[in-house]
Amino acid sequence: MAVLVITSSAIAAAATADLRLIQAVKNRDVESVRALLKGRPARIDVNAAQGDGATALHWAAHRDDLAIADLLIRAGARANVANDLGITPLHLACTNRSAAMVERLLAAGADARATLLNGETALMTCARAGDAGAVKALLTHGADVNAKEHEHQQTALMWAVAQRHPEVVELLIEAGADLRARSLTYAQTVVGEQTQRAGREELNYTVLRGGATPLLFAARAGDEQSATLLLKAGADPNDSQSDGVTALVLAVHSANSGVAARLLEHGADPNALGSGYTALHAAILRSDLNLVKALLGRGANPNLRMTKGTPMRRDTTDWNLPATLIGSTPYLLAAKFLEPDIMRVLAAAGADPRLTMPNGADAVMLAAGIGSSRTASRRGVETIDFGKVEPESRVRDA
Repeated sequence: MAVLVITSSAIAAAATADLRLIQAVKNRDVESVRALLKGRPARIDVNAAQGDGATALHWAAHRDDLAIADLLIRAGARANVANDLGITPLHLACTNRSAAMVERLLAAGADARATLLNGETALMTCARAGDAGAVKALLTHGADVNAKEHEHQQTALMWAVAQRHPEVVELLIEAGADLRARSLTYAQTVVGEQTQRAGREELNYTVLRGGATPLLFAARAGDEQSATLLLKAGADPNDSQSDGVTALVLAVHSANSGVAARLLEHGADPNALGSGYTALHAAILRSDLNLVKALLGRGANPNLRMTKGTPMRRDTTDWNLPATLIGSTPYLLAAKFLEPDIMRVLAAAGADPRLTMPNGADAVMLAAGIGSSRTASRRGVETIDFGKVEPESRVRDA
């Protein structure tokens, strides 16, 4: 009952508030703002809020109007005021990539550690937007460089990398951002078609998601500059996600050959098999002959077999290695995907053409479309039936 009374009171207060100043700021009417602040026709509350808690200063920040923001601040506008979602003028300035507004608000007393209800800090907002000047101002005023938002436990550095802002990444690294921080690890259950039809839950299996470091974000996003900065600062080139996918495999699978090259230069293992397939398998999936050569030049084994496929969505258009290809060597995979140039390079590097799939299919059979089903499309545009018992190697407990 008390909550209802408080809420009703807040609504009533908002309904009776004089919102002329807010409206003038919305309209970017500087003369009306000046007149209202001077008390013509009557003095107005500079911190009056509309129904959602937003004040005139919120609107000045949203409009990125420095002149009006100055007028409001001189008249006593509170720089730390938050609306009902916890959004401060500082967050809005960060969203606008406005270093000048960020600096103005910080000088007026805005909290550099301001946080939304979901844990997103102003620094995260600025890092995602990519304004290095705004980020530098926040760091100078004490922003927490390693704070994590609540839902996925991601940091400002992860957001800057994901949005490909290397200048911001460099600033955050210099400020002590944790290169080994990890996003939240969580489990997802893959539900098979037969489970949906007949309720056969024993056919489901679990995959782990998340657990990504800033370097893994760079591998996925293809931010070569940020990847280089992270590696030079000490990031582990063999880092992996919760599902075992290494930064190198992730970069190759995402067709980010530049990041893959930097990882190899810093000692990434081309034979890591934690994901169930190597970077060489992924390079063949993407038809990247140059990357195949680079991996072989760094010691990639052309005879390692796939031990599990890529967890994927039904009717997906993602590039994937379905479970029907388990047992494939890179040479067999190249045969299946009709990549003769890659097959020649693999053979020259020591690939054994006599090896076969678990069902006995050899390279010639695979190239002819015999011995494995529905795998010609490496983009997975065909419906995949998950309703089969997965090999033990694919099942992991959360």
